[in-house]
Amino acid sequence: QVQLVESGGGLVQPGGSLRLSCAASGIAFSFYTMAWYRQAPGKQRELVARITNFGRTNYADYVKGRFIISKDSAKNTVYLQMNSLKLEDTAVYYCNAAPVGVQNDYWGQGTQVTVSS
Repeated sequence: QVQLVESGGGLVQPGGSLRLSCAASGIAFSFYTMAWYRQAPGKQRELVARITNFGRTNYADYVKGRFIISKDSAKNTVYLQMNSLKLEDTAVYYCNAAPVGVQNDYWGQGTQVTVSS
């Protein structure tokens, strides 16, 4: 019953910006921590940014100052605003929803972000 659908990925030049969206259904943000992960070819999936049910955020060091995670509870949507994009940001980006207190996370299908000149 939980669905996470990412959108907004695409091709962007280095230094450009992109906004990813994660439309969530079947969850209540008050009970979930939402996060964005990414996975590049040949690499493990890694945490990009997280926002808790209380709105507290944390970021991977390599995106601090460039990316912003936010959520709109009325729209059941989580966003990842990506600025000053680098070639190394190229990856499939996944939306994640983690119920508070348990480890059975939910995942979206992913959206491709390609940074290329």
